[in-house]
This record gives sequence, C-alpha cells and structure tokens, in this order.
Amino acid sequence: MSEFSRRLPVYLLLDVSGSMQGDPIEAVRHGVRALISELRGDPQALETAYLSVITFNSSARQVTPLTELMLFKEPQLSAGGATALGAALRLLADCIKSEVRKSTETQKGDWRPLVFILTDGAPTDEWREAAAVLKTTKPANIIACAAGAYADTTVLKEITECVLMMNTLSAGDLAQFFAWVSSSVKMSSKSLDAKPGANIELPPPPQGFVIVP
Repeated sequence: MSEFSRRLPVYLLLDVSGSMQGDPIEAVRHGVRALISELRGDPQALETAYLSVITFNSSARQVTPLTELMLFKEPQLSAGGATALGAALRLLADCIKSEVRKSTETQKGDWRPLVFILTDGAPTDEWREAAAVLKTTKPANIIACAAGAYADTTVLKEITECVLMMNTLSAGDLAQFFAWVSSSVKMSSKSLDAKPGANIELPPPPQGFVIVP
C-alpha cells in the first residue's frame, strides 16, 4: 500500500457497556468478523478502506488504530460497566485529528471518514459539548444506530442527522447492522469522486430498521 494512497478512514464506535453482556457482545464480535471478511472480498474497499475500532463503557479507548484491512486484527471485545459515550466522541475527534491525513498544497489528503456508532443505552457521562463540536465541525460522515428499546435516539440526533433504530439486540438484528455497515463502506469506496463534503449515499436500511426523522 503506497504511503500516499488516499484512504477512506472508517471508525466503529461500539458500546460495550454492561447491558451488552452475553449474546449481544457475542453478536458484535461475529459482526466485526463478518464485516472484515466482506470488505476484504471487495477490491475497491480493500484498496481504500482503513478501519479503526473505538469501544466505550465506563471509559473509552481505541482498541484498534486506523489499520488497512489486510493487517486488521480482530479486537478482543468484552462487555461491562457504564456508557461513556461523551468520552468516545472526544476520543473519536482526537483520533480523526491525529490519524486522518489532511490535504496540502502538493498532496491530497484522505477521504472524509465514515463513522458508525452502535449503542444500546443513554450516556452516563457529559456528552453534549462533544456532540455539538462534531455536529458543527463535521469532520466525518457519522451514522448512529440505536439498538434496542433503551437506546436514546434524541441523544444520537444531537450528534448526527443520520440515525437508525433497531428494535432488538438480537443476533439477527446485529448481524444485519454489520452487513449494512459493510454495504455502506463498499458503496462509499466506489463513489469517492463525489464532491468533498457532499452527503454520502447509503444503501437502504435493513428490514425492520427505522430511520429516525
């Protein structure tokens, strides 16, 4: 991979709080595995997409820095603790600032990052300021998914206009979510000549998912 290739950075922000214990976190592990497998099978995505994973529970951490798909190692995910979404948003902003290459007079930078947030609850830390900064500065195309009955869509709408809601944390719904993320990344990687800052085109949401107005 050339050092000067324009990359499509993709960030997954995954809720690994206590309510995700058991089947949900296992389904998330399977989902990440399937996502990597799908993207590695797509020549355009393989050439352009780089993936990072940020998890959040009582704190937030980047478990996988921005990595090309062939070198990506599946992160060890375990659930427990609170829901520090605000910390995750601040960490995301820092990672974009440090990892995403900006354009210079002589070199075009990376494409605008894609960010997918998956959460099943309401934040337990201060999140409004971080959300406002992201919504104002628009450093990335952010898509949020509220998973299950206890996810707070009003919070997610403060972060991005693009919010999906799925009714359950079932393995089937989570598998559909990660398949949709894969389709979104593949579609984005094929349309990278779109105008900078233009709204991205996303595939239709999975059956049973609702776009929050």
